[in-house]
Amino acid sequence: MKDTLRQTANLVTVLIALTVNILASALPLNGQNTGEISDRFQVYFVPAGYVFAIWFLIFVGWVVFAVYQFLPSQKESPRLRRLGNLFAFSNIINAAWLFAWHYNYFGLSVVIMLVLLGLLIASYLRLNVNRVSVSRAERWSVDIPFSVYLGWITVATVANITSWLYYIEWNGIGIPAPVWAVIMIVVASIVGVAMTITRRDAAYLLVLAWSFIGIAIKQASVSNVATTAWVGAGFMFLLAVYGIFRRQTA
Repeated sequence: MKDTLRQTANLVTVLIALTVNILASALPLNGQNTGEISDRFQVYFVPAGYVFAIWFLIFVGWVVFAVYQFLPSQKESPRLRRLGNLFAFSNIINAAWLFAWHYNYFGLSVVIMLVLLGLLIASYLRLNVNRVSVSRAERWSVDIPFSVYLGWITVATVANITSWLYYIEWNGIGIPAPVWAVIMIVVASIVGVAMTITRRDAAYLLVLAWSFIGIAIKQASVSNVATTAWVGAGFMFLLAVYGIFRRQTA
């Protein structure tokens, strides 16, 4: 019974999160499109609009995982049992973030985003992604969806905090906003290096590369930000290739 409840909770909350995400743009919520709100903030750690198409892959990953974990063969999976209800909670938090963002509660949106990031990190660790041997089906249905989602929320968290700081008119302790963007790209790249050393997680690294390219394109007129983003994207791509190579030869 407990396993069935967990499986059902995952499936139902995926449907809830998908519905809220669709309505956020279709209605849109509070008469504001998600991207339009983001464009209000003159910050430099925000990628070009097309980059947000990654949400389509994330949504597909949610559905694939929800279906896979609902298979009778996965009902008693020790790995998915360790995950518990973290994924279901993350879906509710994802929907909650949209309401906070669309109704201009930007400080609250940061808190919610940090909770979402924490839930995804905990999920990633409980699943022990890229450290346990799994079937090809499980890799594509569990590991890769969680890697992509975590990679994007890592970037989104930084962007969310940056936007909120702009909103409250933080002066950056005297450091110009473009320099802060460069620092954040470097920090995110260091996280990517850590993921290479500890997990060789190519999916996570490719999400970082995708995001950095988007930042470079959007901030093309700001040379230090664009150059750092291009270098970071290239570095993340090379690390991803290295991770794939090491995984295939292991």
